[in-house]
Amino acid sequence: MVKPVRVRFAPSPTGDLHVGNIRTALFDWAYARHTGGTFLFRIEDTDTTRVTDEYIAAAIDTLRWLGLQWDEGPEVGGEYGPYLQSQRLDIYAHWAQKFIEQKDAYHCYCTPEELEQRREAQREAHVAPGYDGKCRDLTAEQIATYKGQGREAVVRMRMPDGSTTFVDAIRGEVSFEHKFVPDFVLVRGDGSPLYTLAVAVDDILMKVSHVLRGEDLLSSTPRQIRVYQAMGVALDDYPTFAHLPFVMGQDNAKLSKRNGEVSIAWYREAGFLPEAICNYLALLGWSPGDDRENITMKELTELFTVERVNSSPARFDMKKLEAINGDKIRALPLDEFLAWALPFLTKAKVISGTPEEIAVVKSALPIIQERITRLNEVPAMLKFLFVKNFAVEAESLSKVTDAASKDVLKRAITELTPLTVWTHDSIEAALRSSLIEEMGLKPRIAFGSVRIAVTGSTISPPLFESMELLGKNASLERISAALAL
Repeated sequence: MVKPVRVRFAPSPTGDLHVGNIRTALFDWAYARHTGGTFLFRIEDTDTTRVTDEYIAAAIDTLRWLGLQWDEGPEVGGEYGPYLQSQRLDIYAHWAQKFIEQKDAYHCYCTPEELEQRREAQREAHVAPGYDGKCRDLTAEQIATYKGQGREAVVRMRMPDGSTTFVDAIRGEVSFEHKFVPDFVLVRGDGSPLYTLAVAVDDILMKVSHVLRGEDLLSSTPRQIRVYQAMGVALDDYPTFAHLPFVMGQDNAKLSKRNGEVSIAWYREAGFLPEAICNYLALLGWSPGDDRENITMKELTELFTVERVNSSPARFDMKKLEAINGDKIRALPLDEFLAWALPFLTKAKVISGTPEEIAVVKSALPIIQERITRLNEVPAMLKFLFVKNFAVEAESLSKVTDAASKDVLKRAITELTPLTVWTHDSIEAALRSSLIEEMGLKPRIAFGSVRIAVTGSTISPPLFESMELLGKNASLERISAALAL
């Protein structure tokens, strides 16, 4: 019998979610949608010193913004909840106690200082550092002595001799010798569960069928399988593991804050569309099977399989992400482009959001849609239309104050003033005839100073369309003002 697919995204949000987190969530979501399965969202928040309500709320908001809607989890519910681990502490305590009663686990009274001393001795002896089993078989008298000293006990899982072998859906058969997997802590001295206990118990109780997660967690798998064994789970009911390849920076080191990784919140503020982010992250370790790089979310769910995930590391390339984002922006219908652009314009205080301003923005967006790769470029492109105290930017002043530029601006006023029809076609015809054909200037020289005079910057939409939007009076006023500089 084929088990229904149930996958989970289970971050421990100690900050904003990053590229690696979201790629895992995306693959989980895509696999669930491809198979008709269930996508669970679970928050691992037992580390109360680092996981805050603010970070949990931000994680929820980020997934919603990306369109990765979950079927079970916070704000949605489900029959296997609660989905915040901090609300499941009694469950973990129950299983820890059961493991102790079964002799699968035991209380360990070693202090951090004693553990470090023994690890140092292991290093000096060139022995792989790890817990040496000192508290495995304490007598009642030894336990009483430790308790009398006021020592807090952790709960450790007893690893048997031998090895653990499992089949990873991406990497094939993987084996770990238990001599390199020492007895591990399940519960801290204060009674709070560690990741290895909570994640394993939850995956079984929530009937998770597939665990898609980062390669960095591969070495924790034998510990989780040990917990399954202690729980009495049948081998056929173990989740299938699939460890995703590392995402590397341009320096070939694992992607981190040091080499360029930033939070998804940063990409959002920088003007990346959620579908562009998902599109690009999907290509980090997976391929649709051809040379395509631009895919829709619908296509992703139709094509995604774990079998197509590569085990080799993927390299993050900001330029490729920007190229995909530019493609997505160009594909937006005008009303959608307007909806995405307006928050950036209001945040930059280019507009206040009046209906009149929005109408101007809507008319201007088509002329910049082909020229931007990020939404945060929109304010710089369109601010010239709304600025009340217009002035040429300081870094561009020299390009309108030299003698040659003034000659161009004078001729532009002469040719534009008589125009009775003010369209980009009539403006272009007048300026090309006079500045290029009669004065013999190259287009860059001929139109450069006019662009700066009209928009205040070298960065602007196409010149003639910009002048049409700005209007004849304002355009001529600004060219005259530049002449007076």
